[in-house]
Amino acid sequence: MKTNKMAAIFSNQHEYNELRPLTDERSLSTLYFAGKYRIMDFSLSSIVNAGINNVYTLINEEKVRSYLDHLGGGKEWGLDTIGSYEYLDFYQKIMQAQASGEEYFNDVINFLETSNYPYTVFIENKMIANLDLQSVLHFHQENNNKITAVFKKVGNDKIAPDDRMFILDDKNTIVSCQQIIDAQKQNSYNLSLNIYVADTKWLIAELKRAQRSDSSINIGKRLANLAAKYRASAYEYTGYLHNIHDISSYYKANMDMIDKNKRDLLLYGNQKIITRIRNEVGTYFSNDSKVRNSMLATGCKIKGKVDSSIISRRVDIDHDSKVYKSVIMANCNLGKNSHVEYAILDKNVVVDENVTIKGTPERPIVVKKGAVVSKDLINE
Repeated sequence: MKTNKMAAIFSNQHEYNELRPLTDERSLSTLYFAGKYRIMDFSLSSIVNAGINNVYTLINEEKVRSYLDHLGGGKEWGLDTIGSYEYLDFYQKIMQAQASGEEYFNDVINFLETSNYPYTVFIENKMIANLDLQSVLHFHQENNNKITAVFKKVGNDKIAPDDRMFILDDKNTIVSCQQIIDAQKQNSYNLSLNIYVADTKWLIAELKRAQRSDSSINIGKRLANLAAKYRASAYEYTGYLHNIHDISSYYKANMDMIDKNKRDLLLYGNQKIITRIRNEVGTYFSNDSKVRNSMLATGCKIKGKVDSSIISRRVDIDHDSKVYKSVIMANCNLGKNSHVEYAILDKNVVVDENVTIKGTPERPIVVKKGAVVSKDLINE
């Protein structure tokens, strides 16, 4: 057995109706973030920055295209090198196996046994953070845990009803675990980040026990309950975090990146955030363009005004157009004298000349992928 090494289970289970129409054709994992990134980049980067190259990935089969389009062969994350191993599996297949009375965790168990690493990290897909998993592993070893959970103290503006919170004693030992929707309302929560480091042999035994008793296929939920059952020590994450579960949380997370301190904390720390490389020309700015306090990816043509906004790749903003406090995804085209404010434009949106799209900070307007906007859209 290779000592001090981890395998990873990367779970892309979370999907929310509250993110539609942005997730009509793509998974939450592959939503654009900060212009050139995708949400999955943060979990994957934490994995590979910890030296992990054996990854078991669970995805939903109806949205597999968006996942594979971004991941490609895994080159940027080093998952295409000799000695690396990436295994894709589908939640639907596990559900069908359970419904048929079969041993539904056999594939993940086989992955863990084949990897033959002493430790395994389980990580889910909706938390935007930059976590040092090697530090979590060292904490796990020092506390002689079977399982270690990662949490962060957050306010009630950073939680979703299906999130889980930990009740901790004064030594950060997990006493119990509750779903947020069942918990009493409070000012702060010990939010589970859906990240766990476990002894692999112990995890295999627990997965075998789970399928013998026909337990839920939700591995994250089971690990949260096991962390409480075994009164494990919890590792506190103190870096930047945003929890993506609806349009408002997605919009606010992107707007956070306008703040240099938050941007630097997340994107430019000791650990690099890795994304897919696109070989494109730089962004063009005309002489009469004005850009302030914004993030822009490559391949854009900016002839109008952009203020406090996130602009993805290959966006064309024509003369006399204005973009303010908005998220513009790839390949959008904004016609002359158009005005976009407090909005999220999905890929390939066309805004005709002289059209205004105006939401509010609390209710940004969302324009679905490929739409042609020929008349004003305004939230009062």
